[in-house]
Amino acid sequence: MVARVEKIFTALDIGSSKITAMIAGRMDNGDITVLGTGQRASKGVKRGYIADTERTELDVRDAVEQAERIAGTNIDDVWVSFSAGGLTSMLTSVETELGGQRIEQEDIDHLLKAGRNSIDPHGKMVLHAQPALYTIDGLAGVKKPKGLHADRLGVDIHVILADASPVRNIDMSVRGAHLNVKSIIASPIAAGTACLSKEERELGVAMVELGAEVTNVSLFAGGMLVGLATLPYGAADVTDDIASSFGLRRAQAERIKCFHGSATTSPRDNHDVIDLQLDEVGPETDENGRITKAQLIGVIRQRLDHLIGEIGQTLKTLGFTGPVGRQVVLTGGGAELKGIADYAQSALGQTVRIGRPTGLTALPEAHSGPGFAGLAGLALYAAQEPVDLRSLSSSHQNVHKYAGSAVIGRLMSAIRGNF
Repeated sequence: MVARVEKIFTALDIGSSKITAMIAGRMDNGDITVLGTGQRASKGVKRGYIADTERTELDVRDAVEQAERIAGTNIDDVWVSFSAGGLTSMLTSVETELGGQRIEQEDIDHLLKAGRNSIDPHGKMVLHAQPALYTIDGLAGVKKPKGLHADRLGVDIHVILADASPVRNIDMSVRGAHLNVKSIIASPIAAGTACLSKEERELGVAMVELGAEVTNVSLFAGGMLVGLATLPYGAADVTDDIASSFGLRRAQAERIKCFHGSATTSPRDNHDVIDLQLDEVGPETDENGRITKAQLIGVIRQRLDHLIGEIGQTLKTLGFTGPVGRQVVLTGGGAELKGIADYAQSALGQTVRIGRPTGLTALPEAHSGPGFAGLAGLALYAAQEPVDLRSLSSSHQNVHKYAGSAVIGRLMSAIRGNF
């Protein structure tokens, strides 16, 4: 029997180098299947921020129309990713007295509504406000409290904040392309959904999204994102270094990086010659417009030394050290550079693997690499239809609020106890 589509979800990833769209369907057998994809060069986005609204509107419309043609359907609602700077993550906890009563759904709903009201965004926009784990009489890690008896019921709330103006600009650009924004999702949440296993998110893992012009470093523990930092560097900086070093146009430099570039060296590099096919001879090329692979890797490594150094420092700042700080997952377009996992593992002194999207059927081979983890994860995340406290109405139930740092400390202590 052929599976039928029960519901359609459309993901839209607006990056600094490309804008990609994916139409996916939740089938009646439970599979999430890719129905169509689209891609366009991103010409109106700089370092993750919208710099040209009209250009971005056109690119978004083109990418979505391409996906619609392949899927054979028209869509109105999209889930959009947000990867620019200003993203911060925090955890807060609320608790209420029940007096030993049986926990009903109404008690949980009141607690969640009160939890939403307890969030202090510190002048930022709330992108996500989701219940993580419940606490019953001090016992943390309860997933389904309904039906149990308790004197006190609490919940940890995972909140992601963003600068308001960049989010509004993305919303405006997408709506200008005649699309309705269902929700704007932080890129680390989307990418983590696609390329991190449930066990990795529970035990503790760092994920590094190497985008074109932005690198997001995020820390997952206890099943949720507990730390987040953004660096204004990316794979496009490597391309620019190659272009300036050898007198190339950016498109030429990108092609040479993809076909011949590597983060690791070999004895043959001094003998392998790359023909640049130049209009003019660059400052570091011979008179025939050729360089050795060793010269190319030297330029790449110089930039990577700086980028991976910044990532390592960020991981330490986030507290990703000791027995918890063992596993790093590299994803994003920059993770497609040959040998980068081995290079990063040596530089960081931690186990490193490449994160590729999983969980989707009929995913095109061209979109199965780490550069499309955010797009695939966005579709998967949308299909989960997660609870968000922002959609709940107000409540004035008496609750006790706990600082986010205390919640993080509790989580990290519990995780360290596993080792």
